[in-house]
Amino acid sequence: MASRIAFFIAVAAVSGLCWAMSARAADKPVDLELVLTADVSRSIDDQEFRLQREGYAQAFRDKRVIDAIRSGGIQRIAVTFVEWTGIGLQRVIIDWTLIDSAASAEAFAQQLLTLPRTYYIGGGTAVGEALYHAATLFADNGFESERRVIDVSGDGRTNRGRPAGPARDFVVSQGFVINGLPIMGTDPQLDTYYATQVIGGPGAFSVPAEGFEDFANAVRSKLIREIAAGPHSMDTALAARPE
Repeated sequence: MASRIAFFIAVAAVSGLCWAMSARAADKPVDLELVLTADVSRSIDDQEFRLQREGYAQAFRDKRVIDAIRSGGIQRIAVTFVEWTGIGLQRVIIDWTLIDSAASAEAFAQQLLTLPRTYYIGGGTAVGEALYHAATLFADNGFESERRVIDVSGDGRTNRGRPAGPARDFVVSQGFVINGLPIMGTDPQLDTYYATQVIGGPGAFSVPAEGFEDFANAVRSKLIREIAAGPHSMDTALAARPE
């Protein structure tokens, strides 16, 4: 009797392992899994919110971004878009989406332009909480890649929730890279804060936007640098910005 029980336990264990392996094998390979997280705290008014959304949309419509996607070995990426503000106030606006062409990039851009703003309340700026939340989104997302990146854009420092630095360290320890897009304005040292407290992981970088009017240029440069394959991706990104 004991041997039969042991046999069935072994069969169940092997079946479970095979199911997990087949489920993972079914994940679609991509060059990059990218979580875009955008600050929508009260400090960002409606006009600034619009410029932020339009900046992302323009970037995904840009031929240079499409070319960067097509330059990868697999020639496709997976992207999800999150809006965040205070503690417990993070929401996925666009779920994981495969982008492998100008048409799929345009569809993603259209969603960014048409979906409503998530939060209007004054929940504060919880950069650390946004990082912890973003790190949970990679599990069972239907994609697999060697690069998993969290992208944080915002116009202020953490003033709610857990500090950004420890959150950054935890997220990086899980194998993720964090890049930043600080929106310069009321805080002239925000780029330094992002460089020292927010970004992390191999090759992590930050591209400051000189205000919301410069947001589209900064997003485009950042996306090209994140996505482009090969050792010259930084040169490509820098060349994408106007003089």
